[in-house]
This record gives sequence, C-alpha cells and structure tokens, in this order.
Amino acid sequence: MKVLYVCTELFPFLKTGGLADVSAGLPPALRTLGVDVRLLLPAFPALIAQALAMQAVARLPEGKMPWGAAPALPPASVTLVTLPGFDLPVYLLQAPALYERQGNPYLGPDGKDWHDNARRFAALGWAGATLGQGLDPHWMPDVIHCHDWHAGLVPAYVRAFAQARQATPATIFTIHNLAYQGLFAAAEFAQLGLPASWFDVDGLEFFGQLSFMKAAIRYADRITTVSPTYAGEITTEAQGCGLDGLLRERANALSGILNGVDDQIWNPGTDPLLPARYDETQLQNKALDKRALQTLFTLEPRANALVFGVVSRLTAQKGLHLLPQVLAELVQRGGQVALLGQGDPALEQAFVDAAIRYPGQVGVRIGYDEVSAHAVVAGADVMLVPSEFEPCGLTQLYALRYGTLPLVRRVGGLADTVVDCSLENLDEGSATGFVFDQLSPDGLLSAVRRAFALFRRPDEWAAVQQRGMSLRFDWRTAAQHYLAIYQSLQSDKSPINPLVFGSP
Repeated sequence: MKVLYVCTELFPFLKTGGLADVSAGLPPALRTLGVDVRLLLPAFPALIAQALAMQAVARLPEGKMPWGAAPALPPASVTLVTLPGFDLPVYLLQAPALYERQGNPYLGPDGKDWHDNARRFAALGWAGATLGQGLDPHWMPDVIHCHDWHAGLVPAYVRAFAQARQATPATIFTIHNLAYQGLFAAAEFAQLGLPASWFDVDGLEFFGQLSFMKAAIRYADRITTVSPTYAGEITTEAQGCGLDGLLRERANALSGILNGVDDQIWNPGTDPLLPARYDETQLQNKALDKRALQTLFTLEPRANALVFGVVSRLTAQKGLHLLPQVLAELVQRGGQVALLGQGDPALEQAFVDAAIRYPGQVGVRIGYDEVSAHAVVAGADVMLVPSEFEPCGLTQLYALRYGTLPLVRRVGGLADTVVDCSLENLDEGSATGFVFDQLSPDGLLSAVRRAFALFRRPDEWAAVQQRGMSLRFDWRTAAQHYLAIYQSLQSDKSPINPLVFGSP
C-alpha cells in the first residue's frame, strides 16, 4: 500500500510544535508495517537547505481542469529528496514566491499571518491532490493522509477530480487542533480553482469566510483526531469551534487515535541530552538531572523542593494563565517552577515578573530549545499541563516516560493518558499523576496540594513514577490503527490515467 503523508513540519528539520514530532514518528512506524510512505512538505528554507539527492519530478499543473481552471498560483514544482538521518522519501513543493522566507513558516516578522497564506497552503493541497493523479508517474498513492488545516484542501481537490470522473486515491484527514482552522476572506476562494458552487454552507463557507479545516472535514473519506476523548469533545458546541454540527453529521467517519512517543528521542535511559541517565530500576539518577535543572534555571539547589516543570506554548489554550495566581502558595509550600515557553506577550511578561518576585524559586526561559526541553522533562518532579482543551498532548507522555508525574486537567488526550492519584487508584496501582476538572485557580490548587501530599510519601511517589515509566505510548500501536483505516478505505479502483503534467 502506498500512502502520501502531507504535512508542514518534520522534526528535527523544522518544528514549531508537536506536529513535527508526529511527522517524525508516525511515517517510519507505518513503514515497519509494510506501508510504502512518502511525505510531502512545502520547501521551507529549513528543509531545502538540508535536502540531499534532489530529483525533479514535475511542475504543478496549470490551466484548464475537468471542472474549470486550476488554482491561480505562482510557478511551483515538486522535487523528490532525501533528508539526512530520515530514511523515507520526501517530496518538497518548491515555489520560491511562496516559501522562500526566513523565520516561522506561518507568520511574518511582525508575528502576524503571512498575507498570502491561503495561496501558500492551497498550493500544498494542489500538490498533494495532483500527486494522487499521477504527477509523479513512477509513484501514485493509494491513500493520501493529510494533517491539520495547512493540508486541508487536499481532500477538496481530490473530490473535485472524483466528481470529474477521475480515479482518485482515498483521503484521510487528521485534526491536531480544531481551534486553528485556516480561515480566510471569502474573496480568496476565487483563486483556489475549485467548483464555484462549493462556496456555500455545504462546502467551504464558514460564517462568511473560507475555511480550509471545514473543506477537509467535509470532503475527506475519513477523519481522525489525536485522542478518543477529543474526538467526542469536538462534536459538542463547547469544543466544536463552530464545526460541531458538521462533525456530528460526519460522526460515522470520525475516530480518535492517540499519538505516540519516539523512544529513540524520548527515553531517559539513552537520552544524550541529559547529564545523567536513568530508568524505572535506577530512579536515583533522576536526582542528578533535578540538580542540573535547578542550576540551568537559577533555582535554589534544594533536593527536597518539589519542582514543577512547564514546557509549553504560552497561550490561553494551555491554561497557564492560572499558574501566576497559585505561585504564592506553591512557593510557600516549598515548591519551585522551571518554565520553558513562548507565546502570548502578556503571559511571557507575567512569568518574567514572577521570576523576579520569587528569585531562586521560579526560573523562566522565554523561547524553546530541545536541550532545555529535555532538561525540564527529566529534572522536574511534576509536569504542569493544565489545559483548557488538549487534543492529545505530547508533554504529559514524555513526562510519564521520564518519571515526572503529570498534573493535568481532565480534557482530551490528557484524560485518556493520565490516571489521578486518588486513594483508590493508588491502592489499585493504576495512578500515574494528578488530574483536576475545574479550569480555575482553585481547581489547579487542588491538584497541586495533592502533589505535595504524595511527595511527602516517597515510597508511594516512587511507585507512581515506576507505573508511569512502564507505560508505552508507542508509534507502532498508533500506526496499526491508521493502517486499519487505510485498509478499510482501499477498494478496487480503476487504474489512474495520469493527466498530462508538465516536466520541471
């Protein structure tokens, strides 16, 4: 089976969030199951600079299509490359006018979306769909698996080909975060090269705007998201972000599959970024990483301090606006905080101010780097993930692997992966962290207080650590679920007759 995996980020080459980790973990796991996987990404500078063995494939088609005009795009072509240390073939969509920009792949230097993001990611959708029609005559996918709104037009273009009586691959769309929908002005629709009748409530129109996310949910053959609980939550008005009605309509095509953890990268027993390595049988070495974390974040080197770690985007979604409101009690009880993140300027400033207010007890590093992230995950005692909503969450999965007890709100993938340290769960040996419900300072404090209470019982604390470290949220299990979906979608199709595409 041939699968084209369409995304915008790939660790370690380009990463702004967890999507890059998923792209690095899932496709190789699929290959171990016998799937012939190739990736398609825009040729962002960070990717093209590291590309090896480049082989030109074809220009993106222009002009007339069976249903009308092709998208109005600047010259673009697809190149097949290899990336160092990554064994799967990668197609890069080369369009200098769209992608040759330094910095964040989605935002300009002013921190705002690039003005032409609709065309930039329509091009990605068009490239994915035309690869499904034989753009590369030597390799055509049976399934196209697209990720988040950036790839949202792939299913729409594939559906347009299908309605024009072209044989097409199956499509699956994975929602990583429904809150980010790819919304654009209605006027952009005319440039997309889709049937004019599709800009309505039953197509891509979304409260007067154009929605790439809605396009994918409407036209993909199957829809997945990254945890079972989140798959249910997004069909409700509270978390459906205006798309809950459509998601309920497509409920039979919707499912949730938990993300995995790449054990080659996130493993305390082999992690090259740690000063000391450990596993569930040698937890004493974790104390050395705790001391190193305290030094890195300018915290008092107290072995008996309960260190709370944060590795996160600083946004309202992450619930971290609650943390400044509970710091006084947390520090008074003998706790410390090591925070790594960036995002909302007001939140950044609140944490910088907190580090000044509580010197030696609150340490803050604004930004993100892998070394510091691994230091926090390994050296902290508790990992704070008090999200308002959380499709899956990877931070709590990393924390479990490293014996750092997650403190989470009972939503989305957090609810699916962390078991509260209630008395009955401790007694049954199922507890792995601290879970609270109410999105409020009091709700967060209730879990913080339970963490301090358990920390005073070192034997029980160690048992919970060992339980969490024994769990395996591996990519192979996730890949098996996705493969089952691919196989259910695959049916006898007539051979795809390649359209007449131009050479590069």
